[in-house]
Amino acid sequence: MADTFDKPLVDRTERAGNVRRLLLLGGCLILAAASLALFGNLHGRLALLAVFAVVAVIGVICLFGFALGLLAIGGRADEGAAARSFLDGANQGTVFVDAKGAVHYANQAYGRLIGNASGSSVQTPVQMLARHPAVAEDVYWLAKAAREGTGGRREFRLDTPLSGEDGHARWYRVSVRPISSPSGKLEAWQIADITADRRQEEASFRSLQDAIDYLDKAPVGFFATDSDFDLTYLNATLANWLDTDLGDFEPGRTALDDFLPKSVRAGVMGRIGSIGEGESRTIEVDLTTRRGRVLPVRMIVQKARERDGSQGLRTIVLNDNPGERTHSEAAGARLNRFFNAAPMGIATLNEGFETKQSNPSFARIFGDRASQHAVAFLDLLNDESAERMRERLRAASAGAAEIAPVDVTVKGERPRSARVYLNVFPDRESAEDEAIILFAVDTTEQRALEDQFAKAQKMQAVGNLAGGIAHDFNNVLTVITASVDFLLMNQKPGDPSFQDLLLIKQSANRAASLVRQLLAYSRRQTMRPKMLSLTDVVADLDLLLKRIAGDRTRLERRHARDLWPVMADIGQFEQVITNLVGNARDAMPDGGTITIATRNVEDHEVAAFGYGELGTAEYVLVEVSDTGTGMPPEIAERIFEPFFTTKEIGKGTGLGLSMVYGIIKQSNGFIFVDSTEGKGTVFRIFLPRFVPEPQLGVAPKVGAVEAVEKMDLSGSATILLVEDEDYVRAGSVRALKMKGYDVHEADSGLDALDVLEELDGKIDLVVSDVVMPEMDGPTLLREMRKKRPEMKFIFVSGYAEEAFAKNLPEGEKFGFLSKPFTQKELAMTVKQMLESED
Repeated sequence: MADTFDKPLVDRTERAGNVRRLLLLGGCLILAAASLALFGNLHGRLALLAVFAVVAVIGVICLFGFALGLLAIGGRADEGAAARSFLDGANQGTVFVDAKGAVHYANQAYGRLIGNASGSSVQTPVQMLARHPAVAEDVYWLAKAAREGTGGRREFRLDTPLSGEDGHARWYRVSVRPISSPSGKLEAWQIADITADRRQEEASFRSLQDAIDYLDKAPVGFFATDSDFDLTYLNATLANWLDTDLGDFEPGRTALDDFLPKSVRAGVMGRIGSIGEGESRTIEVDLTTRRGRVLPVRMIVQKARERDGSQGLRTIVLNDNPGERTHSEAAGARLNRFFNAAPMGIATLNEGFETKQSNPSFARIFGDRASQHAVAFLDLLNDESAERMRERLRAASAGAAEIAPVDVTVKGERPRSARVYLNVFPDRESAEDEAIILFAVDTTEQRALEDQFAKAQKMQAVGNLAGGIAHDFNNVLTVITASVDFLLMNQKPGDPSFQDLLLIKQSANRAASLVRQLLAYSRRQTMRPKMLSLTDVVADLDLLLKRIAGDRTRLERRHARDLWPVMADIGQFEQVITNLVGNARDAMPDGGTITIATRNVEDHEVAAFGYGELGTAEYVLVEVSDTGTGMPPEIAERIFEPFFTTKEIGKGTGLGLSMVYGIIKQSNGFIFVDSTEGKGTVFRIFLPRFVPEPQLGVAPKVGAVEAVEKMDLSGSATILLVEDEDYVRAGSVRALKMKGYDVHEADSGLDALDVLEELDGKIDLVVSDVVMPEMDGPTLLREMRKKRPEMKFIFVSGYAEEAFAKNLPEGEKFGFLSKPFTQKELAMTVKQMLESED
């Protein structure tokens, strides 16, 4: 019945308090009566009358209070009636236990759970659960939480019900929390049988698992992505097609375009990005599996809104098996696949020259904007190309049969080049406003390679010319220097002609410096490479570079940590840095900032720079940038040419950057320049990373000799001097004879062999030019070694030692003297070579 409530199984809370109050009141009255009875005199009777009078007055006041509703009988007993009725009739077992483990209250639901309907000897939850070892740890934790006054809750499974009846395993939820009562602090335990809820959850979970299993094993693929087109879900069917292990799949870690071929990636992603919310679109494309296989599919793509408000993709993937289609459908699918997978861009244009259909390669060539519908094709080209293209499009629109291809340049930060072919649409009436078929072949890399090849040929030709000129100049300067040295020996510092001779020598030295720059450009100068840390090299130049930069320019250095070592000539590389800093200063007449930065470049980072000449490898990058006036492209293309300069007459020779170019090239590196007018210039130097290897005791070569003060340069050895230039040979012979040597001369390699034969091989040292007619220096060395294996040799050349050393046997020891040279340098080289051990 609606107005019937369950009685509590045990209730010792409120009643116990009322009984105690009544007993206490009764005891007080008995005590008061006994006390008054002891006074049998007049005072006792007066006191008894006074008590009765007070009680009578209180009674009258209570009667008026009851009549007016100010007092009510049993009011305190009704204060918790609603809460008590709720607990009594609740389906969840509730029991109150004091700190000693005595039960103060238990409702009927608790009795039904533990199988005690009579209410006699009701056990606490701890006592009931202690009989089940499987939940001992949970019971201990709950009891501890109850003692500490924090409370807690646990859910567990029991093989047998708490009621003790035979039956299946049951699930229970047990919680405890502290409460206050008139009798002190109590623990409120609640126990609920949640077996039905658990079974419903398990059923729902099994249904969800079945749904996922059905989706995973469906005959079609399915995937979902987030707003960044990263895969968030992949069913097992599609994962199997793509050779992907679902165990390794992590949502949000794999991009959709990872499974698209690079040639169509931009176009397909552009078409997907143009899909509106709630719109579906079918895209036929060839996916690439993890093993590199091609998977032809049809994707039904729909864009949907996520819970967070972003838009993702829900896509069904159909394996495009031609056997499951009709002949006409299969033919159309193959044609569509050829269209989408073609490496050349294909598009159809209407009469207004707007795109109607296009394949992914068209978007790859002409940019993401080209993948949109109804884009004006001419807007994708630069002005000059658009003007040329407009004439061809008009001819095609007029029905011209043969239209010559045209080379165009595409707009963009990095312009691309393409060759465009046009055809008239064969059937315009059924072509849905399609009038022209356009084919485009990407020629960007081809054009870049052609430009680089032409530039390399030009630089090589100029380098060969510069090297030849430098060689002849070296011979002339050697004669001038030697002649001036002889004249200075016979002149006193006070003679009028002494200063003129010094001026001639200084001019010859200056000319020799220019020749060295030409040799640097032609990559034929002498290099002494060693392992360097560019951070240390630039740091050591800091004071010098600040002086070069000047007071109006700020110099900044930015170095990456753990910079790789490189192999370079430290002196030559210092010239490179100082030259670039000086040029940067000249490009900023009003002051600015010069920045020198170094960092490592991994092999996978090389392609991002866009330099076709730069091969894939590990490099150390040195950047010298300024905030100056910059250069137009036509000047930037020529800055490395010898004698090309934009400076005023008398302020530059035009050989500085040529020398820089040659030094970097001779160091097996690369140098590029990027410049923007009004913004500044950046020179980028890429030097190959050097990985040192252990050397196995190779004897060092005798190199060029530095000037040594107070050294005895005289000698008495027999020397054979081989030189095809008469004036150079005469000066060298004279200089060596003045030092006491017995000198024999020859004007060619063949003549030298004859002299060796005449002297019966009794020659201590051969000083030979490298470049000679009939027989060059290295060939002469090999021939003389056959007769005199221990023969000591010095090569004299205006070219780098490495230019001819590669033609000699490995490990060959020889001395080297670079042209032009002075008498003293010749004498020192000869002296040290004769004194060196074999």
